[in-house]
Amino acid sequence: MERLRYGMIGGGPGAFIGAVHRAAVRLNDEADLVCGCFSGDSEKRRQAGEELRIDPSRNYSSYEEMAKQEGAREDGIDWVTIVTPNLVHAPAAKLFLEQGINVACEKPLCLTVDEALGLQKAARENGCLFAVTYTYTGHVMAREARQLVRDGVIGDIRMVMGEYPQDWLLDTLETISEDNMPWRADPKLSGRGAAVADLGTHIENWVNYVTGLKIDSLACNLDVFGQGGTLDNNVEALVKFDNGATGIYWTSQVAIGFDNALKIRIFGEKGTIEFVQEENNYLKVSLRGEPPRIYSRGSGYLTPEATKYVRVPTGHPEGLTEAFANIYKDFAQALFDKKAGKDVNENDYGYPTLEMGLAGVEFFNKCVDSSEAGATWVKVEY
Repeated sequence: MERLRYGMIGGGPGAFIGAVHRAAVRLNDEADLVCGCFSGDSEKRRQAGEELRIDPSRNYSSYEEMAKQEGAREDGIDWVTIVTPNLVHAPAAKLFLEQGINVACEKPLCLTVDEALGLQKAARENGCLFAVTYTYTGHVMAREARQLVRDGVIGDIRMVMGEYPQDWLLDTLETISEDNMPWRADPKLSGRGAAVADLGTHIENWVNYVTGLKIDSLACNLDVFGQGGTLDNNVEALVKFDNGATGIYWTSQVAIGFDNALKIRIFGEKGTIEFVQEENNYLKVSLRGEPPRIYSRGSGYLTPEATKYVRVPTGHPEGLTEAFANIYKDFAQALFDKKAGKDVNENDYGYPTLEMGLAGVEFFNKCVDSSEAGATWVKVEY
């Protein structure tokens, strides 16, 4: 069977997320990493190239060079994965799109709506596919929740509650300064939002992915706890959806006792669905007048849409890497179909699209707009 070829921007030594992406692609065994620009540091770049067995001629010193060289090769890459700080997402992705190279990019897609619209234009003009790797949409039980909503199991949606607390920033909270700042809290690298962009967009995307609802308007308060920080580390938002439903979103990087606790509850007229990321092999479904049910990943009663992503039998936990792998499985299928000359509608493949990435950028920027205006209601366009 034909194999795909891909490259990576970022993800060098010490970078957690790059290794996860590479492991996820290997799980599917459909593509090979053949090139990259893994770091701006020459020694780290050399080390990454050796560890990943990259041909030295394709271990590039800049993403600009990589895009140009790979675009000119007959055996060039089928896609590039971008796993850098947010600042690099848009300029790097645009260069590869202009070379006709498909893109998979970490979230948030970019810093501004104008950048996102530019990427959308470039992708369309060059006939490129574009995945945004919102991890938690890749979980089997996220796919099950999506299908249950589509099948009308819980009826019309009335309310959504989403929370995503972490406490990772606590240890450095009191020592943050301009000279000692995690990149996610640095406006030069992250843009206008920290927690709202890094975590809040996960809530926004998961809800949109599973329910299909779009946010019509929102009111948001951003908190900056601690000394020396300039970007938000705690977020409260009220949202109104296009179908009249309402929502409450909360996320925090300074919530003591929480590791990575994404939890989303979707309340419908006939029932409720609850997804907890740290218990992602299960899905709680409560129907009116019936005892609550716990759906277990891998069980025979799941919908076919969820079952096709199951990798190991029930009772054997799947997790973060498998979720990424499911997104890449969808993306690879779209790439194979494109190479075969088929008409590809990205909305049919299951991976989060560039349009979803655009919605995430709009979301976090509107949250900042609202907070700066005193938590007033603002209209959301995308």
